[in-house]
Amino acid sequence: MGSLSIRGVDEHIAKLLKENAEQNQTSVNQVVLEAIKKHLGVNKEKQFTREWQDLDQLFGKWSKAEHDRIQGKIDTERQIDQELWDE
Repeated sequence: MGSLSIRGVDEHIAKLLKENAEQNQTSVNQVVLEAIKKHLGVNKEKQFTREWQDLDQLFGKWSKAEHDRIQGKIDTERQIDQELWDE
């Protein structure tokens, strides 16, 4: 893997890079690498850390009675039918 030196980075850009690195708890080098990859279109999307918002409209919408009814059905389904397991 090679190294690259970038000359001519003004103070404002250097400050922004450092702030971004601190906010993301990473190094300035990593921030620059990610920016280059993104700009060149070679930034891979993380496969297992994607966040989904498709159920956000449901969050906090159930009443206590609805929650209890749904939880009751879940609890019923989780019960083991002993007759199926006994011989």
